[in-house]
Amino acid sequence: MQAKTKFLLTEDWTVVVLGFLIIILSLSGLIVPVPALKWVNVTELIDKILSLANLLKFVAQFLLIFVVAMLGALAMGRPIKKLLVVVPVVYILTIIALIISGSASMRSLNLEGVIFSLGIGLAISNFFRLPKWFVANLSTELFVKIGLVLLGTSVIFSDILKAGSLGLIQALLVVLSVWYFAFWLCKKLKVDQELTMMISSAVSICGVSAAIATSGAIKGDPKKLSYVISMVLITAIPMMIFMPYLAQYFNLSQAVTGAWLGGSIDTTGAVVASGSLVGEEALKISTIVKFSQNVLLGLAAFAISVYWTYTQKPDGQAVVEKPTLRVIWERFPKFVIGFVAASLLFSFALSQEAITGVKDSLKNLQGLWFALAFTSIGLETKFSELFDKHSKTPFYAFLIAQLFNIVITLMIAYMLFK
Repeated sequence: MQAKTKFLLTEDWTVVVLGFLIIILSLSGLIVPVPALKWVNVTELIDKILSLANLLKFVAQFLLIFVVAMLGALAMGRPIKKLLVVVPVVYILTIIALIISGSASMRSLNLEGVIFSLGIGLAISNFFRLPKWFVANLSTELFVKIGLVLLGTSVIFSDILKAGSLGLIQALLVVLSVWYFAFWLCKKLKVDQELTMMISSAVSICGVSAAIATSGAIKGDPKKLSYVISMVLITAIPMMIFMPYLAQYFNLSQAVTGAWLGGSIDTTGAVVASGSLVGEEALKISTIVKFSQNVLLGLAAFAISVYWTYTQKPDGQAVVEKPTLRVIWERFPKFVIGFVAASLLFSFALSQEAITGVKDSLKNLQGLWFALAFTSIGLETKFSELFDKHSKTPFYAFLIAQLFNIVITLMIAYMLFK
């Protein structure tokens, strides 16, 4: 038996291998076509989204997802028989969610696609009794971490400089101050450690992506992650609508307003929409500031990983002991290495022409893996577990931290961009 299992990979190393397999295939010319998802009316839905040419793109996309999922199961020594049913079902539900989110009415709300995939999963799991074997074979962690490795391909170091020095300075000040305040507040309110880390990152860095990366770095509970994502998306909508009017009421310049919006609103789509309401200059600066925060995600994920592996006690251990370097390495989430390696590859080793050729396809696949993960989270989560009696305190902590974020970001934006 030992001879059969000694070549098996852990989940983290598996996602690094699979993530780079996707990247290498893309760079070698195997570009997965990006299906159209945006539509305005029923006619366009039928003629464009459901056309034979677009459906074939979905099929090509599914084949890649299916093969990668099977390879992952084999690499980790998991049975694949039931995955032959689970993976296609999760993919179909996810595509339905993404098509719904692609409608003009849904896009006008600037909600990210993952909220729809999570919603469909939750609706099914709470109104229908799913077989235990189906729920047990959902590959949530695999999907999330492959998406995170691919996310590294969009974090280009040279773009940090292009974002502008003021945008980067603001991003650093906001991320550090807001993250520490949120962390301190959650500790004071006795929020559990996993939620504390996810809330702190989501409020201070870049919302959904930061929460996902942090959850992966600390091996967090997917149900807690879905709760944090829900809070991020719920609060982004009123902020997107009302903050431009507050800026107008206080007679803030477009530059200050843009920096304020970009530094405090947690989702990129909401930042763009809010900046557009103010003006061209506000839109430009808000995008620069938000991008500056996004590119800090890799550094933050690495720092959080090191902190978490160093401070957490193993199961069953009564006290926290300072672990050796070997123990830190064993606990360290290896997908972070894949994330950083992908970022370095696309930052320094590849030509701009090569990056341009694969950028859209890899970005689409990255978003798809995240959406698949959230469909899976929904399918394994009950509303009673997502919003139980213990959920009020983390929600209050999130709201207070978000209010602090709004105030401190406005002060920093005013000092730097007035």
